[in-house]
Amino acid sequence: MSTDQQPRANSGVFRTKSVEQSIRDTEEPEHALKKSLSAWDLTVFGVGVIIGTGIFVLTGKVAKENAGPATALAFVAAGIVCALAALCYAEFASTVPVAGSAYTFAYASIGELPAWIIGWDLVLEFALGTAVVAVGWSGYVRSLMDNIDWHLPASLQGPDVPGGSFDILAFLLVLVLTAVLVLGMKLSARITAVVVAIKVTVVMIVIIAGLFFIVGDNYDPFIPPAVTPEGGGSNWDSPLVQLLFGYEPTNFGVMGIFTAASVVFFAFIGFDVVATAAEETKVPQRDMPRGILGSLLICTVLYVAVALVVTGMQHYTELSVSAPLADAFKAAGHPFYAGVISFGAAVGLTTVCLILLLGQTRVFFAMSRDGLLPRFFSVTHPRFKTPYRPTILLGVIIAIVAGFTSINELATLVNIGTLFAFVMVAVGVMVLRRTRPDLHRAFRTPWVPVLPILSIAASLWLMLNLPGETWFRFAVWMVIGIVVYFLYGRGHSRLGREGREARY
Repeated sequence: MSTDQQPRANSGVFRTKSVEQSIRDTEEPEHALKKSLSAWDLTVFGVGVIIGTGIFVLTGKVAKENAGPATALAFVAAGIVCALAALCYAEFASTVPVAGSAYTFAYASIGELPAWIIGWDLVLEFALGTAVVAVGWSGYVRSLMDNIDWHLPASLQGPDVPGGSFDILAFLLVLVLTAVLVLGMKLSARITAVVVAIKVTVVMIVIIAGLFFIVGDNYDPFIPPAVTPEGGGSNWDSPLVQLLFGYEPTNFGVMGIFTAASVVFFAFIGFDVVATAAEETKVPQRDMPRGILGSLLICTVLYVAVALVVTGMQHYTELSVSAPLADAFKAAGHPFYAGVISFGAAVGLTTVCLILLLGQTRVFFAMSRDGLLPRFFSVTHPRFKTPYRPTILLGVIIAIVAGFTSINELATLVNIGTLFAFVMVAVGVMVLRRTRPDLHRAFRTPWVPVLPILSIAASLWLMLNLPGETWFRFAVWMVIGIVVYFLYGRGHSRLGREGREARY
């Protein structure tokens, strides 16, 4: 029997769904998404979601606390870690052009339970990411409103503000973006393209203007002498590697660059969301690798340039942590640029929210189409061909969460979820190379298995640098997910039902 007709395992929690079956499922009229995206659209989505608060905030924080001017090298190191994962994503997304990203890839290679776990993880990652970014966007917009003497009532400014209880701006942003996603991917792509153009223009203005205020002495020393961070290693806020092995990450020095890389990595989060749009891409075999790798390359270059400019404008010991770019221009006597940067950050976060919400709804849609979640959610809109039911449901829930909740402490869950997805995709590439060597791969990850193994090692190292408290919360969410799978998903799985029908 051919591999097209017979998946590697038809029963048990590690049954796999063949690539051919995954692609056939995308052709069912009621469950099909409209193909409207090009390589350019995908690259714009990638740049739109990657460039967010990281480029405006993390640069100064890391330069002051971890690496000094060598922060530029930390961005390079983090970019290399992401590139390793991106090469694995590119092979999968071009070979299995189906909505769901790492969830779909795991289902085709490792099995149903690992796929469910990664899908459950991604739903949390994208939901929290959307809510956190919406709250951050609200803060930037309120700051801009204050500049023109417009003030919201304290009660509508959110729980992070004294006297606040509901963040009306974050709530409305998520609802508006939900409506945009329901109306169609091409509309989303056009809006994103406009916003990304504004955002990149602002970043380029910062880079070019900042070049005129660089002082060479601020780069001395480029790699400051190493120091050991103060504080013990026994509390839950400490990195897991410190709790397990007593290892204390070093600030500054050569090792400080890698400590900084584990922090600035989070500025790259989002390129994997591009893979969730594989099913809506016109020529995924060609365009998915271009979109994933192109957006990552563009953002890495911009991040390195910004890091060099800001540490050249102001000595790293004097940088502010909350608004380093804006404050560096103020210190240089040019406050006008601070307003430009705030505007760029507010505009930029709009696309981050949009694309994170897009990623979550596509993963939810794919899990529903496979029967692991109710099939009710996998019916597409008759006119717009978008998964409108999960988009509306999740959009409303996230809007409420963003409106009522202060979730800064949960933001690191987004990071651990992303790194976990990186590991699963790298494993999946190696497994599928062995189990399905016959598959046509328009893009092949080079140096398999060496490159995927390097990707796994790099991702695990960054995961170990996350706080122990984050690991505990992540474990609790995973346990809840496994319980839901055995209570509902396993019994309603389409693959499982087909296997049972084949036996009887």
